[in-house]
Amino acid sequence: MPNLKNTPHVQALFLLLIAMISMQSSGSLAKVLFEQFPILTVSAMRLLLGSLILALIFKIWQLNFKQVKWKAIISYGLALAGMNALFYLSIDRLPLGIAVSFEFIGPLSVALYHARQKFDFVWVGLAILGLALLFPFEQSHSLDPIGIALALGAGACWALYIVAGQKPTGISGNHTVCLGMFVGMLCLMPIALFMGMPSAVFEPSNFIYFIALAILASALPFSLEMIALRNLSALSFGTLMSIEPAIAALSGFIFLGEQLLWTQWLALATIISASVGCTYTTQLARKNK
Repeated sequence: MPNLKNTPHVQALFLLLIAMISMQSSGSLAKVLFEQFPILTVSAMRLLLGSLILALIFKIWQLNFKQVKWKAIISYGLALAGMNALFYLSIDRLPLGIAVSFEFIGPLSVALYHARQKFDFVWVGLAILGLALLFPFEQSHSLDPIGIALALGAGACWALYIVAGQKPTGISGNHTVCLGMFVGMLCLMPIALFMGMPSAVFEPSNFIYFIALAILASALPFSLEMIALRNLSALSFGTLMSIEPAIAALSGFIFLGEQLLWTQWLALATIISASVGCTYTTQLARKNK
């Protein structure tokens, strides 16, 4: 039995799983907030509070800003802003699991691009099959085309996020996430303010929900993903993220009452099998080197 202390790949897998559960659980909370607040207000507040929380935890003021590679930070922050805003706009129009399925085309494209060995294509292919099963073809005529386009745009930003997250920034991963979220907030906050941010956001009864969203949707998952990205290849990360649509569908089912077809339950098992298989063969290949 492998020693987890000596297997950073396995540690990265567990961190990624926690990040995905946190992120997709927060999606249900975000949909509830959409009933009271503009979507871009929710998105901007999520990044603002998330960056402030991380700044306090990791003492951003002690950072040597001369070491920061701002080009990498800005590209990472722009990807975060686009992924965040477009995804929230999409889940306002689509069921949570379906939106994430379309969004996942981004990281899946990254995984396909980096696929080299036969087993790589097997697991990516299995993930594609799972995503196809997750799509409700019987209900496809009722899906909002604008929602689909927004989810695909979020997926493109997700792909950029994976690439940008692996670039050296000259600072730690946690500080990278903090500064990247702050850059993303600077992109979204002026738009949110221009479109009208309700003062009710700052009422204690509402503000606590925004803090919870910032932790679940930004501070915790982005920090864990940054650590995972340092210990996973783009192929592994992109394939393992295929669990995310499954978690999103389950979250929508549990918290929002969004029903799943029998084919979609089969899809969850298929996607999880692809992720487990990718993890196993990658770990086996590393041990045999």
